[in-house]
Amino acid sequence: MNSLQNILKIFTSSILFFFIGSHLSAQQIATDYPNKPIRIVAPSAPGGGFDLVARVLGSKLSEQVGQQFIVENRSGGGTLAGTQVIAKAPADGYHLIVGGLSNMALNVGLHKNLGYDPLTDFIPLRLVISHSYTLVGRKDLPFNTMKDMLSYAKANPGKLNFGASGPGTGQFILASLIKGMGNVDIQLVPYKGAQPVYIDLLGGRLDLFFDNTTTARTYLESNQLKGFAVSSRQRAPDAPSIPTVIETGTLDLEMETWFGLFTPVKTPQAIVERLRSEIDIAMQSADIRKKLQQGSGRIIQMTHVETEAMLKSEVAKWPKVLKSAGIVPE
Repeated sequence: MNSLQNILKIFTSSILFFFIGSHLSAQQIATDYPNKPIRIVAPSAPGGGFDLVARVLGSKLSEQVGQQFIVENRSGGGTLAGTQVIAKAPADGYHLIVGGLSNMALNVGLHKNLGYDPLTDFIPLRLVISHSYTLVGRKDLPFNTMKDMLSYAKANPGKLNFGASGPGTGQFILASLIKGMGNVDIQLVPYKGAQPVYIDLLGGRLDLFFDNTTTARTYLESNQLKGFAVSSRQRAPDAPSIPTVIETGTLDLEMETWFGLFTPVKTPQAIVERLRSEIDIAMQSADIRKKLQQGSGRIIQMTHVETEAMLKSEVAKWPKVLKSAGIVPE
């Protein structure tokens, strides 16, 4: 009997030691973290939404935690290359990725061999900002509404051309959706970034471009281009005279590009909570919110449960939308 009691005591002590040790270990991880620089990968070239979010948050987080958050631009294959790198990176809290509509949802419907799963390879730390797109065109185009633009495209197959900033980008997808959902023959012209698109628009060598509302606003306010529609469900606050695509009565199309920070899925929970807390603190700064909004963005306020539900919804939605418009994985 004494022998059995001793065994039970040893077993109970071992279990207690294990739980106390695990708790202390988690506390120690959170206390020691971070003790070296942290990498944030922006899966795109410098400039644009991914880069902006990485640099604005990285700078503020560096200030808060006393370690450098170093931004690394990893473009290639649209947003595939950089995202694949972090999916396979050590889950230690020192390797983060800016996740957005492109790499966390659209890519699922664009690529057969994605190399990662947005829902099982990453933990969303927080979504921070979303932006709409605005369809802009040359001032001398012979139409002023999206409805008339589609009518013109049908009457003149192959004549209109759209600038598109590479496969997988919101600009490319929106142009492709207009072509597919509108059943019109328009030419998609690929570019490396938005700046050369605007050069050709202003130079009369290109007709239309569906670009980030913040960037497009500059050309609309200077009266260099004209606007036809915004891609969000509601009109952009800084361009209230431009209707949404749905309001034009042409296409049942709505798209906002969103961004946030993600970490590899097996990152210790204590580190996940520390990062979430630091991002929440950063987002309380009016200066940070202003920098992210860029005049037209919408700050995202969601619980972690709501964020995960939204991601599941977006991953389920966009491959179907793309397929319905004739866009199939390659």
